[in-house]
Formats: sequence, structure tokens, C-alpha cells
Amino acid sequence: MEQGTAHYGVTQFSDLTSEEFKTRYLRMRFDGPIVSEDLTPEEDVTMDNEKFDWREHGAVGPVLDQGKCGSCWAFSVIGNVVGQWFRKTGHLLALSEQQLVDCDYLDDGCDGGYPPQTYTAIQKMGGLELASDYPYTGVGGICHMDKSKFVAYVNGSTILPLSEKVQAQKLRAIGPLSSALNADTLQLYKGGIMRPKWCDPAGVNHAVLTVGYGVQNGKPYWIVKNSWGEDFGEEGYFRIYRGDGTCGINSIVTTAIIK
Repeated sequence: MEQGTAHYGVTQFSDLTSEEFKTRYLRMRFDGPIVSEDLTPEEDVTMDNEKFDWREHGAVGPVLDQGKCGSCWAFSVIGNVVGQWFRKTGHLLALSEQQLVDCDYLDDGCDGGYPPQTYTAIQKMGGLELASDYPYTGVGGICHMDKSKFVAYVNGSTILPLSEKVQAQKLRAIGPLSSALNADTLQLYKGGIMRPKWCDPAGVNHAVLTVGYGVQNGKPYWIVKNSWGEDFGEEGYFRIYRGDGTCGINSIVTTAIIK
């Protein structure tokens, strides 16, 4: 049962069984919710307004398609790093997801990954290449990264607290955030604000990029960039109810630290 405004129908995933859909596309590992030590009490957080979208400020790249590779975690983290580098330099880079699929030995390539540790893997590698130098193939391969072509790096990462008020404030302040959710209901999602009645927040299985937030007819929502191509949902994006941890969207929210 849908409690939001979302509508569902025939999608590019309709021919798959729910198990086939999960096996092919929902491969993010989830070890349970994690909470940052730097908790800001909800009552101390003030919002300047009820709408913000980083797409309108140049910090979000085009919608991409991970294909049948379970690499959502790589697209989620790269999207966050791209946004952080935009804020640092004013340049929107297209960084390589395939480098993470092939060379991140802390994660499992097309068999899944865990965004909080992906930042550590990037630090161990020393940096990231452009997607044009290390293009996406949608399959795992032998690592052939070239450190002389690194154009971005990270110094660390931060896990945000579970409070969605804090997360909204941080998103507005620092940029798009790597996040994750139980994405089972996205198989038939066509548009609107998703708030399914039955969606286990402990069943997080897909990593995405939260780029903004808003309110429609009294319903607060997150604006989320997916990695299933522009034909999915709302031109590659979806909206999900904001404020009650719908589908675990607040469970694993992270960002790179770039100095």
C-alpha cells in the first residue's frame, strides 16, 4: 500500500521476478545503521527554507546506467565525490566508477559494495581518474588504473546522524550525499513521492545519491538520483518521503572529506 503520491506501472524491470530484480540490481551490502558521533540535536537544526536542489547549482552530473552490474555503491560514492570537488574547485568532473569496480579491493565489484568503506579504498588507491580515461564497462575487470591520471582524491569521510532534519541541513551546506535504501519497490516505480507502507528499513540493498529536498502538498520528500538510466522514474530520479526513515533512506548517509 502506498501512503505517498507515488504511482507504479510497467518499467524496464517489469519482466523480472522480484528475486531476479534484487539479484541483478540490488547488491549493496548492509551491516546495519551506523550513527555519527557528531550528533546535532534535531531542535538545534534550523532550515532556511523547505526546498533545495543541487542540480540547480551545478553540483550534479548526468544520470548514468549501471547496467546489470551491482555497482550502485560506486555510482553513489562517485556522485558524492563529484559534488565535493565541484564545491572545492567550481569544476564538475566525470570521475570513473569503473576504477572502483576494478580496483577497490575492499568492495566486491559487480557483486556489491558498502559506501562507507569505499572512501577508505579511494584513499588507499591515492585518487580517481576521469571516466574518459577509465570508462565504464558494466563488468568487473583487471585493475589498470594509472596514478599519473588521477584528477581527484579524498582525505576521509563522514557518516551523518540518522536525523533527517540534520541530513537536510548538511545536504544544503555541503552538497549531494551518498545514501542508501531498501529499493524493492523501485522495480515498478514511475513517479511521485514514494512512501510504501511495507518497506523494511533494515533491508537496505541499494546505494543512491540524494541531491535535494522539497515539500509537495504538505508531504516532505528527498530528491534522489539513481543509476538506472534516464528512462527510470522521473528522468532517472525518484522522490521518497522525508522525515520517518522511509525504506531506511536515512540509514547510511555519508560524504567524502576533501581538504
